[in-house]
Amino acid sequence: MAFLSIERDGGIVTATMNQPETRNALTGNSAVQELVQLCEELRLDSSAKVLILTGAGPVFSSGGNVKDMQRFFDDAVTPDQICNEYRNGIQRVPLALARLDVPVICAVNGPAVGAGLDLTCMCDIRIASDGATFAESFVRVGIVPGDGGAWLLPRAVGLAKASEMAFTGDAIDAQEALACGLVSRVVPAQELLPTALALARRIAANPGAVMRMTKRLLREGQGSSLASLLELSAGYQALAHKTADHREAVTAFIEKRKPQFA
Repeated sequence: MAFLSIERDGGIVTATMNQPETRNALTGNSAVQELVQLCEELRLDSSAKVLILTGAGPVFSSGGNVKDMQRFFDDAVTPDQICNEYRNGIQRVPLALARLDVPVICAVNGPAVGAGLDLTCMCDIRIASDGATFAESFVRVGIVPGDGGAWLLPRAVGLAKASEMAFTGDAIDAQEALACGLVSRVVPAQELLPTALALARRIAANPGAVMRMTKRLLREGQGSSLASLLELSAGYQALAHKTADHREAVTAFIEKRKPQFA
């Protein structure tokens, strides 16, 4: 059974993690391969404008499959093998999402636990159901965030809040997630996907090529100097000024009409 159920409406792609019987666990199945493959396909598809990521059932994602971790108890499984399994497994997901220049909206329908929480942090925008909870719970099962959570979570909520969540493993509810900036809005459960789709349509109404460049600048800005980002911005702006969409946007503004983008 496929991990992702994918629907498309024009330039909007909705990917639903569809293994509620495992609480949409991200390991011990094809989740990593399917997420990485989807990112690569959308990266190469210039008609894709927005990706919405959500989960089926009452849970967004429980993260790593804890039962599957028992195989690491075997003395024949070496630390080096485990390192390589992480490098060639779950760690491919944050790298794939970081390379994806299509905006990603995460519609968090329920608990996002461990790697499930970190997956939300890999997305650009997070909208939560009022029943969603978030837990950086690795410490509770005696492991560390092996999927990049120690890099991702502090950038979403700040180092102090990320430290509190990582050191205690405690879950926070949707309202606390909103207060600390982990999500940008909280809506009733029945309004989650309609809200995500409405936002996706607003994003998709803009020029796709410029949207991708804007996302690249936002991502590059997290790790580069101001001078480096300004230079990259100048280069992207030179490209943007020469696009047909820019010409159409300026012409429509002057003519006081709605622009028609390709």
